[in-house]
Amino acid sequence: MYRIVNKKSLNPTVTMMDIEAPLVAKKARAGQFIILRVDEEGERIPLTVAGYDREAGTVKIIFQIVGATTEKLNHKNEGEFISDFVGPLGLPTDIEGLKNVCIVGGGVGCAIALPVAKALHEAGCRVTSVIGFRSKDLLILEDEFKEVSEELFVMTDDGSYGRQGNVCVPLNEMFSEGKRFDKVITIGPLIMMKFVVEATRPTGIPCDVSMNPIMIDGTGMCGGCRLTLNVDGKKVTKFACVDGPDFNGYEVDFDEAMSRGMMYRDFERHAHDEACNLFKGEVR
Repeated sequence: MYRIVNKKSLNPTVTMMDIEAPLVAKKARAGQFIILRVDEEGERIPLTVAGYDREAGTVKIIFQIVGATTEKLNHKNEGEFISDFVGPLGLPTDIEGLKNVCIVGGGVGCAIALPVAKALHEAGCRVTSVIGFRSKDLLILEDEFKEVSEELFVMTDDGSYGRQGNVCVPLNEMFSEGKRFDKVITIGPLIMMKFVVEATRPTGIPCDVSMNPIMIDGTGMCGGCRLTLNVDGKKVTKFACVDGPDFNGYEVDFDEAMSRGMMYRDFERHAHDEACNLFKGEVR
């Protein structure tokens, strides 16, 4: 059993927790993920390691309440326990030798982007961060990004905070000004990552993407995170959870990944609604 040490609501649909898991905290690195079960009969879900404290033995997770399991997890409070917390899994983000990097995060994907930005900053890299949200109400982790970024752009679709527009606006501006980076790393909704990759492609700057959004069971057995890469004119199949979650964005077939991601939307919504009904009238 793993104790919830801290719990904080970041916005109406996103929650942050610190989980007491010393063995995981000891080895976790930016870009990796864990698999958890809320209870012994619950489903297994992968969540990215959003941070860790090796001394305290805690691992930070940030999740969006979109399905039945995240709804159940959100009903857990500080001092309560979850059944399973396994990791770290996946390959850590490769930051070796990078001196000047642009991090582009969208929505709850910023929870994945932050530990990467922090690791780069701690390694002496100059970090430029671009984070985007639909509106001010959904903004998360702005102060945390400020701490690890030499330059930070905050974008909202409706202009309710920061600058109006998507994350490609400041990215294209920087490219037009002739700014160069060792690498662009983007993490967020698939459609956002696709457009960031296409904006970066003409510059020839390497562009990595995190395919965490398509993972389901996190072990490679379900096939849900199957990914097609176009490598030197040949189609190559990889699995986000065991071969990633980071990949060369120029090689990813985003259209196929987005099509597959739509398959379970109705099922997940139904499961979420059922979970909500279970908690109606419950006094906590």
